[in-house]
Amino acid sequence: MSWILNVEIHLEAINLRGIIKEEYGTSLQDRAKAKVMIFIRHHLQEGLIVLWQNLKEIYDHQKFTILPQSCYDWLQLRLQDFKLVSEYNSVFFLITSQLKLCGKNIKEDQMLKKTFSTFHASNIVL
Repeated sequence: MSWILNVEIHLEAINLRGIIKEEYGTSLQDRAKAKVMIFIRHHLQEGLIVLWQNLKEIYDHQKFTILPQSCYDWLQLRLQDFKLVSEYNSVFFLITSQLKLCGKNIKEDQMLKKTFSTFHASNIVL
């Protein structure tokens, strides 16, 4: 869809869109607006790509610092260490979201096994 918009803007800028749509005689002001739109769209897209690459360079290394800590926290996470289940859930989903951010997806069955394996021995029957 974006290429269609780009083509329409380009055609309008060179005064051909009016011919295609059977609207003869687009004004100079309309063509100037179209040329400005072409310039903005072209440079805005390039600017976003450059911005994305710069942000990736700055923050991409955080995966290497977050992943080991999140893996360690995942191994040490136990339900019995929390007074409330809501506190456990909060930490549980924080750790799983950090792992997903680093590219390590935790499946639902793994989440259930983790929670069930951390129950106190007297509550396993429940």
